[in-house]
Amino acid sequence: MDQQPPGAPGPPPPVGGPAGCYRHPDRETAIRCTRCNRPICPDCMVSASVGFQCPDCVRQGSGTGHGASAARPRTLAGGPVAADPRLITKILLGVNVAVFVAVLANGALVDDLVLLGRANFYYGGPPEGIAEGQWYRLVTSMFLHQEVWHIAFNMLGLWWLGGPLEAVLGRVRYLALYLLSGLAGGALTYWLAAPNQPSLGASGAIFGLLGATVVLMRRLNYDMRPVFMILALNLVITFNPWGGIAWQAHVGGLVAGVLIGIGMVHAPRERRDLVQFGTCAVTLVVVILIVVARTAALT
Repeated sequence: MDQQPPGAPGPPPPVGGPAGCYRHPDRETAIRCTRCNRPICPDCMVSASVGFQCPDCVRQGSGTGHGASAARPRTLAGGPVAADPRLITKILLGVNVAVFVAVLANGALVDDLVLLGRANFYYGGPPEGIAEGQWYRLVTSMFLHQEVWHIAFNMLGLWWLGGPLEAVLGRVRYLALYLLSGLAGGALTYWLAAPNQPSLGASGAIFGLLGATVVLMRRLNYDMRPVFMILALNLVITFNPWGGIAWQAHVGGLVAGVLIGIGMVHAPRERRDLVQFGTCAVTLVVVILIVVARTAALT
């Protein structure tokens, strides 16, 4: 099948509904390149001064008067378009699996990595936890799982949600979203949970991705019903009457993901970096203040 050359006008949208992306025909989209009018999905759209362009038009410098190297392709959020739009997602998935395997091989690692406010691991032993200066637990707990079903559920969420978000945000912004959502979930758990209650905080980062996905889909005017159904299901699981779920990590990650997502995809073009990284900085400051305040209360 012959492919349209870059810059050539695309076909009109079908009467029956949205067209499929010209690079990914199985993905329906209502967004079209402002240069060639071809349908483009979130993985392919590149933010332009007006609307979005497809990678081919950006690469060819279509209609710009400059060569292909004059402007580097950018994502919707302003990040560079990467050859592998899922690289960071794959690395994060690998880190989670590696930590899970390490814990299976040596169960004692859980005591060193789990999120813990302040407690004695054995009678008469010294207190340990974040309040004792072990702040690293806020990070290590983000990659900690003990049950197969737990890591399977979270890694499926990471793959399904993380890949599209990484493609739209770019690697640096996406990694900031993941880490800050996980830290926010850990900070809220540290603040609200009993200090001697161990917690696995990996789900906080996944809920952050879910919150950012809601913001992104709203920004692109996609049908919100599927993502709202997923969100409602996860909240039901979070607040189930049987307990056993660190709901604080879920809520903290979700709130951080929504706020960072808003800053990422709604930032005005002329002040995009300032708004985006300013939002991340404010989130980090709030996390630090919560941790410092809780530590002061426990010591």
